[in-house]
Amino acid sequence: MKFGIRKPSLKKRISARTSVKRQLVHRAGLKMPKGTGWARSPKKYAYNKVYQETSFDIFKLIKKLFK
Repeated sequence: MKFGIRKPSLKKRISARTSVKRQLVHRAGLKMPKGTGWARSPKKYAYNKVYQETSFDIFKLIKKLFK
């Protein structure tokens, strides 16, 4: 598990927004409502919940400093 600052990856950021799978799911209307991730994959949901609490994004930190 990661603690502290998350290392940004431009390649992963771009690929997450332009993936074919994401486009198909979005256009087909198969998205689940917000907050129901635990129903689709409980193990992944629990991991992500802990990860988000124990680490932080450097870009959000910079944004807060200059706001």
